[in-house]
Amino acid sequence: MSSYVDTSSEKVLPVFLRDMLSAPPRHGEGVHNWLFRVARHLHAHRSQDEIFQLLRAVTEDCGRPVPDSEIWNAVRNSEPVAWRPGDSHSNDYQHRKPSWPNVNIGLRAKIVQGELSLYDLWEQSPVRFEDRESHAEEVVPKLFPGNPLLCVGWEKTKAITASLSEFKGELVTLQFVVPNPMTKRVGRNQQGEESPRCLDNTGPRKYLVVEFDSGTLDDQAALLSHLAKTAPLAVVVFSGVKSLHGWFACHDQSEEALRNWMRGAVKLGADPANFTRCQFVRMPDGLRDNGKRQVIYYFNPGVVR
Repeated sequence: MSSYVDTSSEKVLPVFLRDMLSAPPRHGEGVHNWLFRVARHLHAHRSQDEIFQLLRAVTEDCGRPVPDSEIWNAVRNSEPVAWRPGDSHSNDYQHRKPSWPNVNIGLRAKIVQGELSLYDLWEQSPVRFEDRESHAEEVVPKLFPGNPLLCVGWEKTKAITASLSEFKGELVTLQFVVPNPMTKRVGRNQQGEESPRCLDNTGPRKYLVVEFDSGTLDDQAALLSHLAKTAPLAVVVFSGVKSLHGWFACHDQSEEALRNWMRGAVKLGADPANFTRCQFVRMPDGLRDNGKRQVIYYFNPGVVR
């Protein structure tokens, strides 16, 4: 891979950022998540256009095509959770503080040892599916009663917003869904362009989805079980590769309260990207692009409103 050279600005980047940009991951090593993490740090040093150009340049030969839309999504979605100067009177990077906390490894390990395994979580599910069939057509309407507008996607770059009833019979084929109902079929994104998936057409939060992409599935189930002590857990979905998505019902909660709760989840290793209201998450019992079912391991329709 070609060495990284920053020509976008005269302002020198911190050493750790230059190192990250000099060694981007290869295809299969987490390119998508890496884009978000690096973009979070770059907002303190570069404009959105400059960040886009940097990320596009360094991922050009990562082993797969990286669409411009994927890079722009990383740039836009990371901006609300970007690192900001902790001291407005200082330009020293050491004074900058992250919007989200670092992982507390000791606390995480303690929780993992004392909570439920994935099998335990499945056994405690109020509704338990014991066959190998998809139950997307049954579960999704219960998660979103009243036939609201939903934004779904067969791929991350191919979103469509329509009423839930319009997707009848197709839910099992979908990879992605925004976990909050939409307010209109098309909104305008931060570039002023029409889009079926953006903050402009995403309604109030219905679910806050927590994803852990590190540790075993038993570890992740333990962490979700721990978080379920402080928030109602509606459904747990397997990504089809290595992570669990826990959907927590958050009706009528203030943004401040939800951000504080999410900070606790991030401290345990949750991905902060899912705090963005229009973020795609895995469709319950949908079908991943590798052909694997996104299995529902836990479902509690009793917490849905």
